[in-house]
Amino acid sequence: MKILVALKQVPDTETKIKVGPDGKSLDLGDVKWITSPYDEYALEEALRLKESRDAEVTAVSVGNDKARAVLQGALALGVQNAVLVKSDQTGDPMAIARTLAGFAKGKDFDLIFLGNKGFGGDNASVGPMLAELLGIAQANVVTRLEVLDGSFRAEREGDAGTEILEGALPAVITAQRGLNEPRYANLKGIMAAKKKTIEEVDGAVAAPLVGVVALDLPPARPEGRKLEGSAADQAAALLGLLRNEAKVL
Repeated sequence: MKILVALKQVPDTETKIKVGPDGKSLDLGDVKWITSPYDEYALEEALRLKESRDAEVTAVSVGNDKARAVLQGALALGVQNAVLVKSDQTGDPMAIARTLAGFAKGKDFDLIFLGNKGFGGDNASVGPMLAELLGIAQANVVTRLEVLDGSFRAEREGDAGTEILEGALPAVITAQRGLNEPRYANLKGIMAAKKKTIEEVDGAVAAPLVGVVALDLPPARPEGRKLEGSAADQAAALLGLLRNEAKVL
């Protein structure tokens, strides 16, 4: 069994976001980069199949040299192969899906795992687009997966309860929180990963279909107001504010 896991490098969720001088991109000067958290569930599921089904797992990331850290982490956890599709412009979801499809086509992967969405963009569309471009089955936002001989059975949480999806391999699976509990790399794995090679391939990302016109941070919240006096005075003042300023009464 051959498995591909697509990993995205994203800003740490605790990063203070700043808009760049051009007004269309983020200032990445002080950003700490991590693997998109939902991709960690995808990677963990691939590693479990590696252990239970003797699968060969390849991790791939689209980006510049900074994305090597994401792949280095995947090697430390146990994937056999890591590939960096080099590009300084990551593009929109369709551009990324086309780039991944171009890389995966003809390599006979039985399963392709992604996080159900990448932190930051939250488009949740690369996985479905990739499956459509490759013409293979898909199951998205998966919280339980069973891989059989030539087929899969997946579960996800829908508005009306648990949904069950079944299909034939090859397939694209996008992982949701709850699918598993991602592991951490140990010192032995980290040291071993330093000796492994990350393959680099040229992959000019397909032309984006969506462009950013402008970025603006949310307006600053006004300072709170402290009401003074007795409980009755505070209640009367609050009632006046709700009626005259907030105009909700």
